[in-house]
Order: sequence, then C-alpha cells, then structure tokens
Amino acid sequence: MRNYTPVTEIIFLGIANSEGLESVLFILFLVFYVFALLGNLLIFLTILASPNLHTPMYFFLGNLAVFDIFFPSVNSPKMMDSLVGQSRTISYQGCASQIFFYHTLGCTECFLYTVMAYDRFVAICHPMRYTIIMNHRVCTGLTVGTWVGGFVHGSILTFLIFKLPYCGPNEVDSFFCDIPIVLSLACADTSLARTVSFTNVGVVALVSLLLILTSYTRIVISILKIRSSEGRRRAFSTCSAHFTSILLFYGPVILIYLRPASSPWLDSVIQVFNNIVTPSLNPLIYSLRNKEVKLALRKVLSQVMQPLGHKE
Repeated sequence: MRNYTPVTEIIFLGIANSEGLESVLFILFLVFYVFALLGNLLIFLTILASPNLHTPMYFFLGNLAVFDIFFPSVNSPKMMDSLVGQSRTISYQGCASQIFFYHTLGCTECFLYTVMAYDRFVAICHPMRYTIIMNHRVCTGLTVGTWVGGFVHGSILTFLIFKLPYCGPNEVDSFFCDIPIVLSLACADTSLARTVSFTNVGVVALVSLLLILTSYTRIVISILKIRSSEGRRRAFSTCSAHFTSILLFYGPVILIYLRPASSPWLDSVIQVFNNIVTPSLNPLIYSLRNKEVKLALRKVLSQVMQPLGHKE
C-alpha cells in the first residue's frame, strides 16, 4: 500500500505566453464578461416583458440567455482574479465545482441548441401544426429535460474524475479546471475515467450536432421549395442567428476535444473564446439578426429611458 498525500489545492500557471499582458487581458476579459452579463440579462428581461415574444422560439432563447449568464461565471471571475495577481490557486473542492458546472452547463447548451433547431424545423416544415406540436407542455418538458440531462452528465463526469486519488504535483498549465488537465495529476490508472469522459462528452456533442444538422437539412430543403424570394428570405432570417450561435459554440468544442495534438497557447485562446467571448456575442447576434427582438429591445429601452427623461 502506498501512502498518498492528498492534494488540497491546485495552482494555475495561467494563460500561455501572456507574461506582461496581464493588465490588458484583465480589462479585455472584464469588458466581455460584463457585456455577457448585461447583454443576456437585457435579452431575458425583454423576452419576459414583451407579450409578442411569448412564443416557443423566444422561450428557448430566454433559456439560452440564462445559460449565457451562468456559463462565463463558472471560470471567468477566477481567471480575472489570477490575472491581477490576487490568487493563482483553487481548492480541491473548488476545482471539482468548476468541472461539474462547466460540463453540466456545456451539456445543457448542446441539448438546448438541439431543441432550438427542432423548434425551427417544426416552424418551417410544419407551420400549420406548429402551435399544436410546440405547445406549452412540450416546451416546458424539453427545457426541463435539457437542464436535467446536463445535471446528470456533469454529475457522472465529476464523480468519475474525483473518485481518483490526487497526490501531486498540483500545478496545471491552464487558467481553470477541466477533465484532461486534472486527470494528468492523478496518482492512479485514469484509463477508465478518460475513456468514459471522452465517450460521454463526444457522444453528447456528436449526437446533438447530428440532430441539429438533420433539422437544418430538412429546413433548407423546405425553404428552397418556397416560390417567393421574400418568403425564402424571411425563412432564412429566422434561422440565421441560431445557426451562427451553433457555429460559434461547436467550433471551439471540436478544436478543444478532437484535435490530435495539444498546444497550450492555442488551447488557452480557444478556451477563452468558448468561455467568455461567445456568451457575450449571442445577445449581439440575436438582437442584430432578429427584427422582432430588435423592436422589442427598442420598446423596452424607451420605456426605461422615459422616466429618466422626466426626472431631468
């Protein structure tokens, strides 16, 4: 029997090749983080306050806005804290929490994008039955299913990873805890955990992507059958924002988990983009590419600004 000295904290070495740029990166990441929080909160409140947006499509968009408030909050505060030199360490329990919430929310987003693609498929391919198929009960059930599925996924991965013994070293070449990084510190055979985690993450992402591509293939075929160019343009416009968000989400995921070789600098750039940049871009994408959201935002902002104008 070997005596293990359990790891009580993990030290982040930070973003690769960022020496001397800490202050600039802190300001840049803070701007993106604040924009993600405020932008998504504004989208969520606009959907909540606008009766004309109380439809399945915007119900799911409101859930995406809530997700984009939570997701960057898992790792961004700790990353910015380490950039200003406050602390580069995280407790063992804190590391487990990061992995749990990161993969719970990541899986939830996979499922949510799949549900949103299905919603667009029903709206465009079966418009006469849309309100019957996507009724309140179905929308609620699909939404609860995405969050419960993400919770189960994150719980399984976290249990597998942290039932292993960790006895040092305790330094990781990253700015947050993720499965491949933490497993490299384990003092036992990690083959089962690596296989299950890779399979679990890969299957969830791949199946979701295949379902999304299937939905959009059917959508494109249906749109091309529309005779009027105006009808085709309107149909494409309802899907363009969602498809753009999917590309921004799946691009980094594929690069992170399916690349054969690892590069610390490229990994850091991709992770930063996935963790903090994409959630800040989604409000911009949906407000610029969606006429109804744009009009509702203007109405809500004008209602907010009117009392301020009267006070002056």
